[in-house]
Amino acid sequence: MSRTIEYFFTPVSPWAYLGHDRFVALARQHGATVVVKPMDLSKVFPVSGGLPLAKRAPQRQAYRLQEIARWREHVGLPLNVQPKFVASGPELSSHFILAARERSAGDALALAGAIMRARWAEERDIGDAATLSAIATALGQDGPALAARAATADIAAAYAASSQDAIDRQVFGAPTYVIGDELYWGQDRLDFLARKLAK
Repeated sequence: MSRTIEYFFTPVSPWAYLGHDRFVALARQHGATVVVKPMDLSKVFPVSGGLPLAKRAPQRQAYRLQEIARWREHVGLPLNVQPKFVASGPELSSHFILAARERSAGDALALAGAIMRARWAEERDIGDAATLSAIATALGQDGPALAARAATADIAAAYAASSQDAIDRQVFGAPTYVIGDELYWGQDRLDFLARKLAK
């Protein structure tokens, strides 16, 4: 069985944040290789039937807030249901993660986790390059170098390619974990992913 997991996510997803540390621990436990693939849901949703949050029905938006709070309590993570910088988009932070991926998957995973924690628990603006550079530096990574690399056309192309990979792999939401041809959508499917890896 393949031990490679394609990890499709966006750093602005609360669900990706809620599952990230558990996913990383699970992959490590089973010796799996993780391919880190931040994606642009504004590209994925139009071809998969999804809607951006602002266009969802009010009852769906209200239920989402309740469910996030439930999962926050269930997994014991700090999380602001409506973070201060909720309007900040995912592009720049995804570019930083892809720049870190060029060094190693471990660097990319660590940075992704720290970025999501900054957004969802620390009220920091992950749309700001200086903030992202400081987050990376606090992890022992070269924040200024990542900032410079994140601003290049190569990284923008890598983000577009990662998003296209998501479309090609039939991904429609975040986070999605892919092993071979099997998709596991949502951090609430990590138990099924664990069973797959244990076989």
